[in-house]
Amino acid sequence: MEYRTLGSSGTVVSTYALGTMTFGNETDEAGSHEQLDRYLEAGGNFVDTADVYTAGASENIIGGWLAKSGKRDDVVLATKGRFPMGDRPNDLGTSRRHLRQALDASLTRLNTDHVDLYQLHSWDPITPLQESLSFLEDAVRAGKILYGGLSNFTGWQLQKACDLIDRRGWSPLVTLQPQYNLLVREIEWEIIPAAQENGLGLLPWSPLGGGWLTGKYSFDEEPTGDTRLGDDPNRGVESWHRRSQNQRVRDVVDAVREIAEARGISMAQVALAWLVDRPAITSVILGARTTKQLDDNLAAAGLHLTPEETAQLDEASDPGAADYPYGGPGVDQRDRPIAGTRG
Repeated sequence: MEYRTLGSSGTVVSTYALGTMTFGNETDEAGSHEQLDRYLEAGGNFVDTADVYTAGASENIIGGWLAKSGKRDDVVLATKGRFPMGDRPNDLGTSRRHLRQALDASLTRLNTDHVDLYQLHSWDPITPLQESLSFLEDAVRAGKILYGGLSNFTGWQLQKACDLIDRRGWSPLVTLQPQYNLLVREIEWEIIPAAQENGLGLLPWSPLGGGWLTGKYSFDEEPTGDTRLGDDPNRGVESWHRRSQNQRVRDVVDAVREIAEARGISMAQVALAWLVDRPAITSVILGARTTKQLDDNLAAAGLHLTPEETAQLDEASDPGAADYPYGGPGVDQRDRPIAGTRG
């Protein structure tokens, strides 16, 4: 396992984090504890959860494991708050009122007096951003969280947050958790540059594109059985009916398969190795239903692609930006030589 700093902070985390959205839903308590044990045995030290994952069950399972194992000091622990945890009007959002309740409830479920990273799980169009960020600052000062981060923010939202924090002299944010993989690269146009400009490390979720990059889904037959799309073929951005008709998705899967077969490794390991070496990446969040799946993903630790393999995947997965503002002519307008010339 390799390690990097948590964004611009001094805290060190493994380049692969253990995501726990399956805990309490697709993975029972015993299987979840087995995953946590195996992950730490492999050298991992970064566990990511959220209060909304299985309505608090994920945090409860992690808290039970922490109490049983005594491993709290071995884990950099991250959670999030924003989405509904009840039916009352104030049971969601990033208001000071809801975040206070959400954080305290998370700490109780996790059996800890603090989390290392607390993230706003998404933008809240109702709550003033200053209110949300001032809560993070107060939580840092109270010792309930060590760092603040964002998840699912767009580029302008991220920049607004960082500018406000800078003006107020508050503790800087350290991470952004976006969806990012070979099938979802549009964040490279604005979001990643904004994160780099402000020293935020990326914690990509869905690194395997909801299973598409593992090669387990046929383009010609609707999935069935015990898989995410087998349970729901129209599931969100991973929808089989949409992606199976997309030629770019086919090209990417073919390129990943070709490299995997040439190396004698799994397609998942190729997709993870491509992502972990992208600019600004701090840690890639792994999410597995079973320990067997986790073991395969963890085998990507220390794996790096050649420049030729990376270029092959870059070309196949290019999302095809229009000429302006993200394509060639637009990019050229934002570049310049050191020495001026009219040539």
